[in-house]
Amino acid sequence: MTAPQQIYWPHAPLHELSARGVYIVTAGTYKKENHFRSRQRLQVLHRGLLSVAHKFGWRLEAWAVFSNHYHFVGHSPDESALNLAQMLGLLHEKMAKWINKLDNAAGREVWHNFWETRLTHKNSYLARLNYVHQNPVKHGLVAVANQYPWCSAGWFEKTTKPALVKTMYGFKIDKLKVLDDYEVLAES
Repeated sequence: MTAPQQIYWPHAPLHELSARGVYIVTAGTYKKENHFRSRQRLQVLHRGLLSVAHKFGWRLEAWAVFSNHYHFVGHSPDESALNLAQMLGLLHEKMAKWINKLDNAAGREVWHNFWETRLTHKNSYLARLNYVHQNPVKHGLVAVANQYPWCSAGWFEKTTKPALVKTMYGFKIDKLKVLDDYEVLAES
């Protein structure tokens, strides 16, 4: 008897996190609701993502936080990426409790799931770094990515050598397959 073949189900993605490396991660809110639509809410989610990543030993290189989802590209801790689910679980739990208290909506489901892809090729890695940096432009929130305060583009441009910035921004992103069918709201 052969083992049953694993079936891919997009609402319950298979998380293969035993290998250390660089990952692109996307997480979205339940029913794509825009729970983080104000400056204050975006700031708290942004700060929460950076704090929890640091606490769990992830080194983020690109991130973008929006009213109903976020993306990041990050290096896992040395041993593996197995703590990613725990890290995002903690972030999502804290953010859900905070936002539900703010909205007087105890027990409301806030987060849906997360999707990750391990990046194993340099060009794929650089293209996805560019994708995450350019995401606020893709969603029509700003004309230039470094103008969006909850994205790493401005930080990246200030802390990276100009030649690398130019190289990375030269990678095409229009044909990348990244889960990103969200309609975001500008902050209110």
